[in-house]
Amino acid sequence: NGQKVKVTILTSDQTEDVLEAVASKLDLPDDLVGYFSLFLVRETKDGAFSFVRKLQEFELPYVSVTSLHNPEFRIILRKSYWDSSYDDDVMEHHVGLNLLYAQTVSDIEHGWILVNKEQHRQLKSLQEKVSKKEFIRLAQTLKYYGYLKFDPCVTDFPEKGCHVVVSAGNNELNFQVRLPSEQIKEGSFKVTRMRCWRVTSSVPMSNGPSGSSPGKSEVKLELAFEYLMSKDRLQWVTITSPQAIMLSICLQSMVDELMVKKSGGSIRKMFRRRANGALRRSDSQQAVKSPPLLDSPDASREPMAKLSSKLTSVSLRGISHSSSANDVGANDFHGNYAFEGIGDEDL
Repeated sequence: NGQKVKVTILTSDQTEDVLEAVASKLDLPDDLVGYFSLFLVRETKDGAFSFVRKLQEFELPYVSVTSLHNPEFRIILRKSYWDSSYDDDVMEHHVGLNLLYAQTVSDIEHGWILVNKEQHRQLKSLQEKVSKKEFIRLAQTLKYYGYLKFDPCVTDFPEKGCHVVVSAGNNELNFQVRLPSEQIKEGSFKVTRMRCWRVTSSVPMSNGPSGSSPGKSEVKLELAFEYLMSKDRLQWVTITSPQAIMLSICLQSMVDELMVKKSGGSIRKMFRRRANGALRRSDSQQAVKSPPLLDSPDASREPMAKLSSKLTSVSLRGISHSSSANDVGANDFHGNYAFEGIGDEDL
């Protein structure tokens, strides 16, 4: 929600070290640290932010953000799970509740969670009463709660060159597609019906001597996944986006969470202990500030949901054999162990 948390770390500290330091500063219990992660984001002109990636365990967060030499980049703390039932665990402690509440308010303000006027009125009333748990309970019923929204990009589904806004959440990728006819259609791709996916990068070739030099060419990132459209029919769907790596990380974390749940495990993580047997704790704690009351909802966001219709109403277009999805080696693929076959009754 924009609140700054300053921690003292070493430049050589890895992501887990920094996450622990932030948790210590906020007085977040050890058994809730694993429910949160650090994300590298870029602040946009309207005050929102664009995801670059989730910081991985091997990364050095200080180096990752300072090497960009741009004040627009920053590191934020967000919940790292997809199943909203885990909210109950986080809300058991007041710090976890405050963090979840602040994130939910921020997502509503940025338009990531769709809210109509009546829902907005109810939410604002709960804010005024400082009923944070009830606020979150109501937000859980709203469309796109718990989703990450990505920047507008391009897809080849249902036809090549379509502009799309992708949101990741609820074990799916949600597409809001603007067709060449200016129609807006919506549909979702379930992660359990993705057989595999892969991320590729390429640099456009220059057109002869007059073309731009390779140093000036922008790298194009693509995420492609093989999707079970119907029984016995798989089709590649490609998303061209600078955030392709982040999308891939989201898919992998969804699969990991599904597999843990399927095996009867829990995502409640105990972090590795240091050599001295204890996590580092800061001498001083910082309270999580409550965000201000919600502004009036943006009226331009409401027609989007009304205008949307399911992508299933669009005839599916086959993928050309010349598609780059067919030109990669087996080692480039991410296999999906949560992939499930379907029968005709599921379609």
